[in-house]
Amino acid sequence: MNHCETGRNAEQIAARFLRDRGYRILKTNWRWGKKEVDIVATCGGVLIIVEVKSMVGNRVSHPYEGVDQRKQRHIVLAAEGFIRVFNSRLPTRFDVIAVIYHAGQIEIEHIENAFRPEIE
Repeated sequence: MNHCETGRNAEQIAARFLRDRGYRILKTNWRWGKKEVDIVATCGGVLIIVEVKSMVGNRVSHPYEGVDQRKQRHIVLAAEGFIRVFNSRLPTRFDVIAVIYHAGQIEIEHIENAFRPEIE
């Protein structure tokens, strides 16, 4: 599996993981200009913006470490676009789902409230 296939597969796994836990998936790979949100979902009256990170093999770092400040800002900008376009009034939460492929196994870690948008 190449990098793009691994990422797409991880996003499908994450969406299924969320659905199995009662989340309603509204959009996947939603774009706002050049910014993108991997998964937009709702659960319990909350709009949840999910960034999916994947890693293959032994891990030294954790996939969610790739969600640095710059990436967070892009996610927040795309989320703001979604909120405007769909006129959402729900409180919003930013999650990260890490999908780790290792020795024929898949490990999933869901980090709720992984980050909060910085107010400028």
